[in-house]
Amino acid sequence: MIIAYGVANMLQSVAAARTTMHHSFDPGLLLRLACHRTYLVGLVCQVLGFVLAFLARRDLPLFLVQASVAAGLGVTALLGVLVLKWRLPAAEIALLILLFAGISALILSAQPAPSRQLGTAGLVALVVALAVISGLGFFAVRLHGAPGSVALGSLAGLAFSAAAVAARPLASAQSFDMFLRDPLLYLLIAHSIVGQLLLGLAMQRGSTTAAVAAMDAAGAVPAAIVGLLLLDDKIWPGREWLAATGFLVTLAAVIGLTRYAEPQHHHEVTPSGKCNRLPDPPAALPAPAVNPRLTRDLSASGDARSH
Repeated sequence: MIIAYGVANMLQSVAAARTTMHHSFDPGLLLRLACHRTYLVGLVCQVLGFVLAFLARRDLPLFLVQASVAAGLGVTALLGVLVLKWRLPAAEIALLILLFAGISALILSAQPAPSRQLGTAGLVALVVALAVISGLGFFAVRLHGAPGSVALGSLAGLAFSAAAVAARPLASAQSFDMFLRDPLLYLLIAHSIVGQLLLGLAMQRGSTTAAVAAMDAAGAVPAAIVGLLLLDDKIWPGREWLAATGFLVTLAAVIGLTRYAEPQHHHEVTPSGKCNRLPDPPAALPAPAVNPRLTRDLSASGDARSH
């Protein structure tokens, strides 16, 4: 899951940078992004990561699974350095090391257990969350640069967090028929689509690291709290301190990464409404030859006008 999400983040950021900048909460961005094979390959990787995360939520607590999704940021950064020649400051490298240390602590403290089912109140809360996140998205798209990247990434994290809450009890469905009839499935899909749109908008406005770090930071805390309070997520007895330390270290590292929100690629746009790539710029033309006699005539004419 970690590797799949890391590859998906990098590929989708490349496609988002080559797509016309959107200044509205327009679902058409997803259609534009789908015109890029790079984005489609990234989407396949993200679907793979999503399926693996869904299966992991069947037995593992949300505070571990959601924090582990943040580890994809390290894979994205590593691939960006190796493939796209990104430059990571030494402080950012240190934060990535802290990120993996925090996740390791969470792995040691998490106790596998099936989820408790959400009631009617939980379903209503997920519907309200979907409406609120979408409404805030209409205003957040007006922000540009690093603030826009962080704000939209945070909203995407909240949407994916709600999807994770829906997925935890849904993964325990007893049969495929019950799985299809469960309203949690359709809430999961709706939150995932909104989150995907918000993440695409976030990647257009700043660095991939900033967008994904903000998404992970905003998505980890709500899911962890809901999991522990409502879904019967468990911690091994005596390791509560390790779980708390690991979660705080992971969250602090991810939030710290949002400081490095400078764009890491130039925004290449395509013609409006089209999916084809922009043609290469024409080669520089040689300077035209100048007729010396014409130059003298023009100079004389200019002198006459000045007199």
